[in-house]
Amino acid sequence: MSKNKEQPPRTEAKTEGYLTEKGVKITAKQKVDELQTRGYGVNEDGELLLNFYEALYLLDKGLLEVKSEEDAKIDFQRLLQISEKTDENAWGKYLVYRDLRSRGYVVREGFGLGVDFRVYERGEYGKDTAKYLILSLQEGKPITLEELTQIMRQCQSLKKELI
Repeated sequence: MSKNKEQPPRTEAKTEGYLTEKGVKITAKQKVDELQTRGYGVNEDGELLLNFYEALYLLDKGLLEVKSEEDAKIDFQRLLQISEKTDENAWGKYLVYRDLRSRGYVVREGFGLGVDFRVYERGEYGKDTAKYLILSLQEGKPITLEELTQIMRQCQSLKKELI
């Protein structure tokens, strides 16, 4: 009879990232490859640049530690404040991003058109193009029907579903 020993929960080592004007930069080669394979960030000369919402998500999950130029740790609230200086809808984008990621989707930055995110079907990232385009609207901030129609037409011409 074999003894069943409980395995301790697997914990991933925290990835260390450094705050930049555009987001958070990851420099460790192994972590760059690992995160990029999972659909995070943009590779810039062997380093991975995470958008603020990606960094907030990983920080919230306990997978990222963000440091300033002075090597001081930056917590979630401080990183959110910094990101809101460059994007007034940072909190809204983070909430949409977190929801989609928690459901198992790979979420990438939108490519203009007023679209915030591209969303890949589960298991399709790297194999196929994004199926959905996400437009996150701020509550209380109006959008004209003309703007919405233009975005919708562009999405249809790309054969993507606008959400």
